[in-house]
Amino acid sequence: METKPYNPGDVASIFEYSKGILGHTLRDFVPVGYEARKGKGGLGEMVEEIFFGYDKNSNPEADFSIAGLELKCTPLKNSKKQELLIKERLVCGMIDYIEEAGKDFEHSHFYEKCRLMLLLFYLHLAQTDKLDLEFIYSVLWQLPEKDLLIIKQDYEIIHNKIVNGLAHTLSEGDTMYLGACRKGQKGEDTTKQYNSDIPAPTRAFCLKMAYMRTILDFVQKSGTNAICNYKLPKGEEAVSVDALKSKTFDSIIIDRFRPYLGKDEQTLARELKINLSADSKSKFYQLANAIAHEGKHSNINKSEEFQKAGLMMKTVRVQANGKIREAMSFENINYQEVYDNDEWLESRLYEIYSSRFLFVIFREQTPDVRDYVLDKVFFWTMPQEDLATAEDYWNNIRTCVVQNKIAPKYFWKAADNRNFHVRPKGRDSRDLVENPNGGKCRKYCYWFNNDYISKIVNSHA
Repeated sequence: METKPYNPGDVASIFEYSKGILGHTLRDFVPVGYEARKGKGGLGEMVEEIFFGYDKNSNPEADFSIAGLELKCTPLKNSKKQELLIKERLVCGMIDYIEEAGKDFEHSHFYEKCRLMLLLFYLHLAQTDKLDLEFIYSVLWQLPEKDLLIIKQDYEIIHNKIVNGLAHTLSEGDTMYLGACRKGQKGEDTTKQYNSDIPAPTRAFCLKMAYMRTILDFVQKSGTNAICNYKLPKGEEAVSVDALKSKTFDSIIIDRFRPYLGKDEQTLARELKINLSADSKSKFYQLANAIAHEGKHSNINKSEEFQKAGLMMKTVRVQANGKIREAMSFENINYQEVYDNDEWLESRLYEIYSSRFLFVIFREQTPDVRDYVLDKVFFWTMPQEDLATAEDYWNNIRTCVVQNKIAPKYFWKAADNRNFHVRPKGRDSRDLVENPNGGKCRKYCYWFNNDYISKIVNSHA
């Protein structure tokens, strides 16, 4: 038997050996006459064969099964400012709806394979041979106890849809960290599902983009290119491990709001012991944040769990007549990202709109008096049919950017009544950013229409 330069049954030995690939490409290790594997998943198999010395043909469980360690190669991309960014979700195995229906979390493919992973980050370069891609970071990532508790809740949400014949309704927005992402040609492939004759889109378990960003951020802040997370620094947490052992994340957050429902802003401020900002827009977020975070931290959206999930809390004010005066803004359009990416499912907008939202609703009691009370709170995920409209919205934006037509007359408008629109969000007409076509252009932002927000609010009792 061939002796390997590391102990395949020892996690520490494997991790130590992995450092030898950093700063290199597989071309530096490839034997003469080696035939490169094709396909998107070929890189990981080639790393196992070329660098770690596994024969995939004779050992289908080459992912260090003796050590209980899964190898994952995941791409980074360079921004125009030469910053390394996460390129995509981490795919953790295809979902076989029939097989998965008979499993529980502890016997799932994800749990058995991905509790402990060796993540090799490499720099993606378009039109480059896989053998010539450089490896940047090696991360030994053991899913923390709290993350596993949340991921188990995510799995159960996905599993419940599968066993109830609702796999065709799955969405990445259903869950926090563990997603069920679309796979196949442009996400359009379908397959047979359990307990239903309706074909379901082909999906895979994945760790979401937001979760992968927190791993990259952890590595970059460490100042080293090889690190393990056994001693992960503790961030601002929204919920505790103990709380998650008995309740779901959603129920913990929603329960915090229940004692305050029906109370006006002055009463809320007094009971929460906070001084409201004079800014009429931010004070409602102040109140909601103090409740959601139990007054412990400055911004719930920056808590560990919200960051890892890409979850956003949004406050909405409903007038006494039931109308919503203001549209809802999101981040500014990154023109370079839109220009460079021609895949909707890989776009930043898809990530935002397929994420989860925590809506906190304040309702005016008397017309024009602005006597708002805390009315209701709910988690929301964009329905698939609205995501289809969002894809058209994104296609319009991308066409405009690629054709250098970055101006309001080319973008969707609120008056078009198509759920979403584009409009400026810069300080003034002199607040400009780089145009990927050359020169500068005004800042524009993604928006929800007023009537779309009304539809969301009214759909929750």
